[in-house]
Amino acid sequence: MKKIGILFGRENSFPQAFVDRVNQKAPDGIRAEFVDIDLVEQAVPTDYAVIIDRISQDVPFYRAYLKNAALGGTAVINNPFWWSADEKFFNNALAVQLGVPVPRTLLLPSKERPTDTAHESFRNLRWIDWEEAFARIGGFPAYMKPHSGGGWKSVYKLHNMHDFHQAYDETGQLVMLLQESVEFTDYFRCYCIGGKEVLIMPYEPRNEPHLRYATEMKTTGEAGERLLATMKDYVLKLNEGLGYDFNTVEFAVRDGIPLAIDFGNPAPDADINSVGQENFEWVVETAANYAIERALAQQPGKDNLTWGTFVQRSAAATGVAAPAAEAPVKKAAAKKPAASKKEAASKKEAAPKAKKSKE
Repeated sequence: MKKIGILFGRENSFPQAFVDRVNQKAPDGIRAEFVDIDLVEQAVPTDYAVIIDRISQDVPFYRAYLKNAALGGTAVINNPFWWSADEKFFNNALAVQLGVPVPRTLLLPSKERPTDTAHESFRNLRWIDWEEAFARIGGFPAYMKPHSGGGWKSVYKLHNMHDFHQAYDETGQLVMLLQESVEFTDYFRCYCIGGKEVLIMPYEPRNEPHLRYATEMKTTGEAGERLLATMKDYVLKLNEGLGYDFNTVEFAVRDGIPLAIDFGNPAPDADINSVGQENFEWVVETAANYAIERALAQQPGKDNLTWGTFVQRSAAATGVAAPAAEAPVKKAAAKKPAASKKEAASKKEAAPKAKKSKE
């Protein structure tokens, strides 16, 4: 029996619906349940083939549990090692390399010195010219937000230098981002599951949480079709680069160009009361299908995690063996001439074709 578990916190509607859907659809030998944790011993595998993680970002004990589970062969969705390293400033920098537009962004040192540091700990850091910093991102208005985190916590809209200093004084030891403000005509939130299935949802972040999905796309006609196609391409590029199995990407559209605003949401909102019935049905069905797919492919004792192309590229550049692929390698039907090895390598490196998804 292969078990699929879901690890979650205060959310209610998605976990139960996910478990029910998997158990309705899964073939014999696969079942889903809520993860049950007792004693956690080092290097002892869990009895879960797959775990969908919805809470370890807030519970360090769960994060350590998931890393240990992954070592024993559990396919954890999302990869807990990468999620531990993930932060918004790096994600933005990687997006630029991938050709995905993002707002102009600067990294700021924390206002207060970290605990157990002194003035001498920062002898390599120059004094920052704040006028130059704001000129670099295009002036006011601007946004300041934590370089790592989410949930709209400690996010400030700044209208002048007074606003900045007042907000910066409140941030304590948080490392912050200073980012240009994007005046948008359209805004979208996009689910991406399995690195291939994409759902593009009009979204209004200025509304109350329960009304943010109660909006419509304003760009229509051929321009709208091009916009949808571009966003889908960007979503797939970002998730392939970062290696996320279950994520959301947000875009603000300015002058017809979608700028990726927030695209590291590995435990995105999936509550029926906020995303709505239609979006909820899509995410439950798609997540269930993907979890079953991963359970079928899971190999006990092997590395069954998803690793982004950035990690794989870095490993190849340093001569370190890249992490194993999430699915087992299929055996060749028959031996082929030596000349076909080059062709096989080329096919392996090619990006997989995306399945048709709802937009």
